[in-house]
Amino acid sequence: MRAALWLLALFGVAVAVALFAGNNQAVVTIFWPPHRFDISFNLMVLLLAGFFMLLHVALRAVSAVFSLPAEAKRWRAQQKERAMYGALMDSLAHLLAGRYIRATTSAQNALAQEKSLELLTDPSGHATGHSLSRASQLRSLAHLLVAESAQSLQNKALRDQHLQLALQSSAQRQAQGVREGVQFRAARWALDDRDAGAALDWLTQLPQGAARRTLALRMKLRAARQARQTAQALETARLLAKHRAFSQAAAQSIVRGLALELLNDAHDPAQLQQAWFSLDESERAMPELVVQAASRLMALHGDAELARSWLLPVWDRMMQPDSSIGDNLRIKLIAALEAGLDSLDAAWLARIETAQLSRPRDANLQYLAGMACLNRQLWGKARQLLSQAAPALQDGTLHRNAWRALAVLAEQREDEAAAAQAYKRAAQV
Repeated sequence: MRAALWLLALFGVAVAVALFAGNNQAVVTIFWPPHRFDISFNLMVLLLAGFFMLLHVALRAVSAVFSLPAEAKRWRAQQKERAMYGALMDSLAHLLAGRYIRATTSAQNALAQEKSLELLTDPSGHATGHSLSRASQLRSLAHLLVAESAQSLQNKALRDQHLQLALQSSAQRQAQGVREGVQFRAARWALDDRDAGAALDWLTQLPQGAARRTLALRMKLRAARQARQTAQALETARLLAKHRAFSQAAAQSIVRGLALELLNDAHDPAQLQQAWFSLDESERAMPELVVQAASRLMALHGDAELARSWLLPVWDRMMQPDSSIGDNLRIKLIAALEAGLDSLDAAWLARIETAQLSRPRDANLQYLAGMACLNRQLWGKARQLLSQAAPALQDGTLHRNAWRALAVLAEQREDEAAAAQAYKRAAQV
């Protein structure tokens, strides 16, 4: 269709020229004393058109001759630029292939080509090759490749030297993305060297937007865990879970582990309560965290009533028929309640008794009820419950404590043989 339109246009121009020049009787007279020249108007138009075309070709030829040095300089710059980018690609390929010395050599070759390329300028003083922003990015990437290779070769002096050069080359605003990449790599190298403080310093220098990226949060989590900054690691893990950087199960496991570590790091009841209330509501609803917090509070000789208030929701969940609480957590819950039997109130005593009666074959509940009766000096009932629970207990600590309690009860009723047998059974556990 396009060719047909051009053909129609050409025919139209031919028709117009024929109509204009076919019957044109005009004459142009040129006076050149003492001569006179008479030529047709059509010939005059053709001569003028030929003259202007010849003048245009001559000017183009002169311009091409005078531009030869600039064209030669531009050609040399293009060749150097191609060699520079080729060396940079070779360096990246060698780095990925594990040829670190060759990667260093290729990157340094790219830097040398880039430096020589800067010397080739046009008369106006501007670079004939790539722009200044691209030049700074390329220098930063080349220095980063050298530093990455040096890190793999454990040459920290060379790594730090080219790291600083990469930061200097990416100081311009146009190379902000490259600078952030250099800072990320520096933080990763610090983590590989087990220098968590330096890694956190590098991550702190990132812009606000870059510091919120998933990569930065992952590195911050790793650095905080290495530096034993559990509170900061927990906060970072929450952000990662919010950004869906992990699966739901993995995120819950990481948060639970860090929360447990935070609770275990408490050295007094006040610090433990502060750590407990710093957790989110969803975290304070996790049975593992509740039981660990209560157990840690009792181990630090804290308020037993407060610990039991924390344990009450978990106790109610444990007593449900379809409870998902495992045996290990049940044993830890019973051990935490046992540690505070001295201050056990009537409400909790009724809960324990009701639970034992509703599940008469549960040895752990029999043990807890028996220890509660022993604490209340209900010797007969305590002896009955502990005698039933002791052979069936699976946990070593509870098993041993049950036999020791039976030995104490036997000594109280002056049954030396039974006491000795109970102590023997406790020693054998």
